[in-house]
Amino acid sequence: MHVIRDDGSLDSTLDPGAVVLRAPLMAVIRHKLLCWYDEVGRDLPWRQTRDPYAIWVSEVMLQQTRVETVIPYYERFLESFPTTHALAQADEDAVLSHWSGLGYYRRARLLHAGVREVVAEYGGEVPEDADARRALPGIGRYTAGAIGSIAFDKEEPIVDGNVARVLSRLLRIKTPIGAAVTTNRLWQEAARLVPGERPGDLNQALMELGATVCTPKKPRCESCPVAEACEALAHAEVETLPVPRPRKAPKEVKLTAVVATRGRGAERKVWLVKGDQPLFGGLWGVPMAEGSARIVLSDAGLRGRLGSDPVADVEHVLTHRRLRIDVYRAPAARAAESKTRRPFAAEELEGVGVSTLTRKVLAAAL
Repeated sequence: MHVIRDDGSLDSTLDPGAVVLRAPLMAVIRHKLLCWYDEVGRDLPWRQTRDPYAIWVSEVMLQQTRVETVIPYYERFLESFPTTHALAQADEDAVLSHWSGLGYYRRARLLHAGVREVVAEYGGEVPEDADARRALPGIGRYTAGAIGSIAFDKEEPIVDGNVARVLSRLLRIKTPIGAAVTTNRLWQEAARLVPGERPGDLNQALMELGATVCTPKKPRCESCPVAEACEALAHAEVETLPVPRPRKAPKEVKLTAVVATRGRGAERKVWLVKGDQPLFGGLWGVPMAEGSARIVLSDAGLRGRLGSDPVADVEHVLTHRRLRIDVYRAPAARAAESKTRRPFAAEELEGVGVSTLTRKVLAAAL
């Protein structure tokens, strides 16, 4: 591998490959990143607090979700659940209703479980100890590092998609993102870079750089505070790094949904069911599964008159699946109400967890 000497020059007598930064240059990079972050870092609501619980909420919401989308969800969530105790005391429906439309609902359930454990085991105080944090439900290496560095000023590294892209270009890492060798290398380099003053701000500067300058396409290298140290830029490889992981085409899945209702006009309610589904577990939704409409309705414990043809065809794309749903209506449907099956008026849907897909199906049918 290449090694950068203390004077910043490249020692090319070693095997070709990725770069390992020497301590003096790392100190320069840290300083430039922090100065740049102080000058241009975005004014985001979770950057106005050192509360580990609030930071935890923000980091969970930001996983695989854009900042602009997260901001209103974050603000509403903390308005309703301002403390760990408030969230721990809330029921799952209330929590998921605040997550409706944000996607990846398992995140919300794990956050809820983790906070309940914090209240039960630590009196509601998020633990400073890194091992204790990582033992909580839903907290992995990244989230633990974000809480530790930002809330507790601990020298704990983080690697998310933005940081991975920055380090891959900076160090000219040519193994694919997602490969074990790449993941290990990125975490090692992040751990070497974080020690020093303001580790939380350093981590946020890396994320900010990846989000706003070192972007996946058309990166703005002319605005990068560490461009002079970037090996990908020096070798004209910015557009080809990082090396992406091989992607599979989304799997096509054919489903049938039944919008079963009772009553008419202003009195109309729609029957929803709740179950441990792999995609939308814990959420209320219309009966939906593979198979005929009659079987889907029956398996949900409902009886009603079905139309012979679907009234709509809905498509919904998830990360690894492309769902195609034939939507049927079943007016005047009947069933025994239970904890996992009951009719909802339109205004009641705002108070429970309902997926974006269910809202699309309801809009198409009603």
